[in-house]
Amino acid sequence: MSNYILEGKQPKQVDDILEWATWFETGDRIVEQTQIGGVKISTVFLGIDYQYGEGEPLLFETMIFGGDDDEYQERYSTWDEAVKGHQFACEKVKEKLNQKNENT
Repeated sequence: MSNYILEGKQPKQVDDILEWATWFETGDRIVEQTQIGGVKISTVFLGIDYQYGEGEPLLFETMIFGGDDDEYQERYSTWDEAVKGHQFACEKVKEKLNQKNENT
C-alpha cells in the first residue's frame, strides 16, 4: 500500500512513514460531511491507496451511515471526484427520503 498526504487538495505520495503518520494525526481529512434527517453522509481523504490492481490510486471515500443505503461506499482518486461523489450520495439519500414521505 502507498501512503499519501494532502497538500491543499492535492494528494502527495510519501515514502517516509513518520512523515505520513505525523500528517495523518493532525491533517484535515474531511472533504464534506452532511446530515440529512437521521442519515450521515461523510466524504474523507483516506491517506492510503485502496486501489487493488491496475488504475489510479483510490484515496477518497464517501460513506452513508443510516437509512436505506446504510454502508453505501464509493472511492475516488481526486478531491474533485470526491466532492461530486458526496453530492451524488446526498441526492441519493434525499430521493429515498422523498419517496418515503410520498408513500406515507
